[in-house]
Amino acid sequence: MQQIQLPKIGTVAAWRSHVRRLAAAGTPADHVLWQVGTEGTDLFTEAAPAPAQPPSARPSAPLTLSRDALVAIETALCHSDPQRFARAYALVLRLWQGEIRWGDRSDPALRRLLEQEKAVRRDIHKMHAFVRFREVSPPGAARRAFAAWFEPDHPIVEAATPFFAKRFGDMDWVIATPTLTARFEDGALTFQETADRAPPPDDTTEALWCTYFSSIFNPARLMVSAMTSEMPRKYWKNLPEAALIPDLIRTAPTRAKAMQDAMPTIASDHVARLRPQRPALAADIGLADLKPALDACRRCPIGACATQGVAGEGPRGAALMIVGEQPGDSEDLAGRPLVGPAGQVFDRCARSAGLDRSLCYITNAVKHFKFTPRGKKRLHQRPNQGEVSACKWWLDLERREVAPKLLVALGATAAGALTGSDGHLLARRGTVETTAEGQPVLITLHPSYILRLPDPVARARAEDFLVQDLRRARELIAHPPDAQEHPTAR
Repeated sequence: MQQIQLPKIGTVAAWRSHVRRLAAAGTPADHVLWQVGTEGTDLFTEAAPAPAQPPSARPSAPLTLSRDALVAIETALCHSDPQRFARAYALVLRLWQGEIRWGDRSDPALRRLLEQEKAVRRDIHKMHAFVRFREVSPPGAARRAFAAWFEPDHPIVEAATPFFAKRFGDMDWVIATPTLTARFEDGALTFQETADRAPPPDDTTEALWCTYFSSIFNPARLMVSAMTSEMPRKYWKNLPEAALIPDLIRTAPTRAKAMQDAMPTIASDHVARLRPQRPALAADIGLADLKPALDACRRCPIGACATQGVAGEGPRGAALMIVGEQPGDSEDLAGRPLVGPAGQVFDRCARSAGLDRSLCYITNAVKHFKFTPRGKKRLHQRPNQGEVSACKWWLDLERREVAPKLLVALGATAAGALTGSDGHLLARRGTVETTAEGQPVLITLHPSYILRLPDPVARARAEDFLVQDLRRARELIAHPPDAQEHPTAR
């Protein structure tokens, strides 16, 4: 048995050097005992090399590995597993001799190494995220100096600290861990065994950092499980801001409720200065002027990206106004509402319900196509509340000009724009609610929802619902309901 003593500093490089020599000599993996540091020699080991294998048992080619394999093995060697060096050497020999191929996760040894590599990478990521420096600069020093204490799960100091040298190259710093200390002075990164395990002295700027941390905390977006997954509690003892976390969690529900109940705040001065630069909307715009006005509208960012604005179409004075969500790709190119795949579903359902599309005024809550580019395709993206609110001016204009007896809201976006309620759509489907002015609004499904249903049975049932609701809309415009029959859902 041959014993190899690896230094605590430069361990991976020393291991690589020994592996080249051992592999060239044909030394089997089970004939080598790997140790780190200056531990005593095992009673059953000897310093002399073990007898080499016969030349025929060794590959004639020099020891080479792919770059991916070398990077993964060197990363896994930073794991805390005491058998990592022996297992890595055995794996290198098998790769070299062609017994396995790199990336074959069916091999238990390779799978274990890749899992250890993943654990080391995660530990390095946590070190990059949770090291907290404290300033220790002496008076009059030419370069600022900082110190930090960190407790990693694995011996990753040499692998993780070049990141800090690159990011904080304009200052001197020390990062101490229970085993090794990294020191960066005058642009040179060195390592030494840790002698003093005392944490750095307190830094007066930590109070400022804690104030900033608490001020950016958003109680409405608190997710404790996600937070502890990304920032495990074992790191909290070395994080100055961690002392604030329990109190922030405890008070989050109360603060979130206070945010909801608070009155709207006054816009800042710079908003008041920018407001006159927004395009003005003429008060005397009618349906005839709607299309060019929509093309020029920039009250929200959607208008700048769409091909054109899509105005409503249909007769003035129509008894029924159909309101969808927004134009799709087909509508954006054609400049007409409900002419794409969803429009075809609507037309089919309208015919089944005995509804004449030409007698209806058809429009959308949002007048421009919002999308996300995916290669040559433009994928629909749901408009947010701010964009819906910006377009409500146009929708209100159409309602005033057309003055329908009944509004039909196709989908949640249209229902919210007309009624102000964001309640669950399927629970409201088929009900009649009202606008702020008292106009009746029949809530139903959007045809695009029907198209997205993967189950043919569910799709047919949803289409039947839309037919029923459109048939009811035809009946309601023939016999308008009393105001009491359509309570407002706001």
